Amino acid sequence: MSHGRPLTPPEHSVLLSIAYEGTSFHGWAPQPRQRTVAGELQGALRTIDPRIGALRGSSRTDAGVHARDQLVAFDPSYEYPLSAWLQGAQKHLPDSISIRRGCYVELGFDPRGHKGSKTYRYLLLADERRDPFYDARVYRVPELAAPEALERARLELASVLGTHDFAAFRSSADARENTVRTMYSAELSVAADDPRLVRVDVRGSGFMHNMVRILVGTVVDVARGRLAPGAIVRGLASRDRRSLGITAPPEGLYLERTQLRGDEHFIWSTND
Repeated sequence: MSHGRPLTPPEHSVLLSIAYEGTSFHGWAPQPRQRTVAGELQGALRTIDPRIGALRGSSRTDAGVHARDQLVAFDPSYEYPLSAWLQGAQKHLPDSISIRRGCYVELGFDPRGHKGSKTYRYLLLADERRDPFYDARVYRVPELAAPEALERARLELASVLGTHDFAAFRSSADARENTVRTMYSAELSVAADDPRLVRVDVRGSGFMHNMVRILVGTVVDVARGRLAPGAIVRGLASRDRRSLGITAPPEGLYLERTQLRGDEHFIWSTND
């Protein structure tokens, strides 16, 4: 594909913000013989520039998890205009993936090396009956329709704020040695346009594998009386996964916002 006369060698990497509905993907990261978001995106970008190598994503979302602001950087072989990536590559993507915006960054830029904070949203549906308009995008918890259950959930969630050792809040597959994270905000709210829809929003310095899903599962189990209040505090103190609740299913989880250090200086172009 030609976009005018390219410059050689490239002077910049490209940073994109990607949104996707993750139901039909086996997560973000490329995997052999599996349909992944990164695999689809890389294929679309290579229709513009076949020599693009590995993509550097800001997060490794699991199968079934969604994103509104997954950041991904890559090194082109030429200095194509941003429109090549914003409009040109979009034509080769499925409807479930959208390139929202893009900018030039320093060559070799890796979002993981410029961490600021991440915001995740988890959606819960307080309804006795399934709703086909929300299926695969929420976790249905009928008990949250009771005001007292909702208040127990709100109080439990508040105890996660601050800097703690979150060793208990990760899957057995996460072998990282540093398990200290800071939670800047944690809020539970009910959607004004649909009182069945309960939103859990958490913003932190970083998250480990399944950390948000374990946090939400624990809050839900306290709300419906399966765990005594104070489970989060007990889990933080014990560092024992058995102190906590279930791992909430992936379909309710959204990577809502990725903020990098210094990103207020990025000059973004949108995919209009």
